[in-house]
Amino acid sequence: MKTEREIMLSANLYDSTDKELIALRKACKRRVALYNQVAHEEEDQVQGLLSEIFGSVGEGSYIEPDVYIDYGKNVYIGEAFYGNTGLTILDTCEIHIGDHVMIGPRVSLITAGHPIDAGVRTRGLEFGKPINIGNNVWIGANVFIGPGVTIGDNAVIGGGAVVVKDVPANTVAVGNPAKVMRQITAEDQDYWEQQEQSYYDDRKN
Repeated sequence: MKTEREIMLSANLYDSTDKELIALRKACKRRVALYNQVAHEEEDQVQGLLSEIFGSVGEGSYIEPDVYIDYGKNVYIGEAFYGNTGLTILDTCEIHIGDHVMIGPRVSLITAGHPIDAGVRTRGLEFGKPINIGNNVWIGANVFIGPGVTIGDNAVIGGGAVVVKDVPANTVAVGNPAKVMRQITAEDQDYWEQQEQSYYDDRKN
């Protein structure tokens, strides 16, 4: 017989009032509360604390306090991840985040969902769908990323976007609901590399 946790992670309807799930959420909240208290003052402890919270986290990752996380252990983060303040993660299902991902303030990663039918919903069953974020993704402030979304490598999500469908790699997506505005091109690379060179030239002067 499957546990409610196993059912939850399989993206099927499950009972969130299950005792094991309640205990897991409470344990995560205790770890996150400690992180929010000491992350600014105890920089040498940050990596260890994040490793206790998440399923895995790569080197050089950091999240600004305050952060809210449901379970934590269902989240897998790559290297050099940066999450700005107000990050909310509801990891009913797994969330996979690649390397060098930057997330702006007040972003929500929400795998959790509730049945549209009121009868099933009021009887306490809910579900989730996984979220996958590729490498080198930049997510602007106040973005909502919903259940089942995949964001491809190098994508940029404009501030305030509501992302409920997949975003292809190497694109800029904006709006509510978020839609692809354009491709990221070689011209973008050339422009920003020129800006980068100007920065280094200024440093020399």
